[in-house]
Amino acid sequence: MRHQLSFGSMILAAPLLAITMNATAAAQQMAVSHKPTTAGKQQPTASDKPVARVNGTVLTDRDLMREEYTLFPYAAQHNGQIPPEFEPQIRQGALKMIVFEELLYQEALRKQVTIPSAKLQKAEADFRAHFDSPDEYRAVLVQEFQGSEKLLREKIRRSLLIEAMLKTEVEDKSAVPVAEAKAYYDKNPALFEYPESFAIQTISFLPPNQPTADNLKELHKRAEDGLKQAKATHSYEEFGILAEKISEDDYRVMMGDHHKVERSKLAPQVVQALLALRPGEITGLIQLDQAYTIVRLNQHIQPGKARFEDVKASLQKELQRKKTEQLRAALDKRLRKNAKVEEL
Repeated sequence: MRHQLSFGSMILAAPLLAITMNATAAAQQMAVSHKPTTAGKQQPTASDKPVARVNGTVLTDRDLMREEYTLFPYAAQHNGQIPPEFEPQIRQGALKMIVFEELLYQEALRKQVTIPSAKLQKAEADFRAHFDSPDEYRAVLVQEFQGSEKLLREKIRRSLLIEAMLKTEVEDKSAVPVAEAKAYYDKNPALFEYPESFAIQTISFLPPNQPTADNLKELHKRAEDGLKQAKATHSYEEFGILAEKISEDDYRVMMGDHHKVERSKLAPQVVQALLALRPGEITGLIQLDQAYTIVRLNQHIQPGKARFEDVKASLQKELQRKKTEQLRAALDKRLRKNAKVEEL
């Protein structure tokens, strides 16, 4: 595998994929979590072994496994298994979630929350519609609900009660009006400032892992040839297509496009070359250690501050996300306060 193109602090590379586990609403899980998604794959089997007890109600490994596969929907790409390196994190998140759901369900029963019969009937119909055939539906009915549609109906009702509790206690309270977002914007001006940046594309030529005089000479020739081809392009698309064909850095799969890069993250020689260009122009050959790069300037962005109108929607969404997390955490803490929860 080729190493990344060196810029400035020596790396300007795509970030590593980070996996963040977020709990999903119970009602959104119901049908999908029961539908077989890894046919032909080897999945672990549930033995209905107790994994937790919530105020005397037992939760089993079947409940836990279903939640694990909801949190990690890519099991089909891993032979029906959750990768070992993710399993402890996913299991812990799933266990917390099924306990939280049970606490919500018990609280709904305590408050005598009701579900309209029409809504329950629609949810049953939606559940059936997720299956590809009557035989698949019946197989799940036997495997998960002891062949009882009455038990299935109770499970769906349980999910709808959990959904209703989440709507009342979290969703309805997490809305962020425009005035609240504007107040946050005004109070935190530094968060909306942006530094000087350059929107660029690159074509790069990288040295082999074991460079020699001969292959470094060949590398320079390749780079010179690449520069001639790059100078012959006249648009973003033409440069990008050429990058896909001849570039050797990881951005070649994105037409060489780095989008916006802060000035501080670029090597000084790259910045110096870019400052001499107008948008649409291309640098000469720039050497960074033993690598070579050619840069196309698409836009030189001066430092400034984003207007509220431009960030309003995304700011409201982000503030609502944070408020939702806080409300869920507070609700979980409140429900656990007087509950007896045992992890087995």
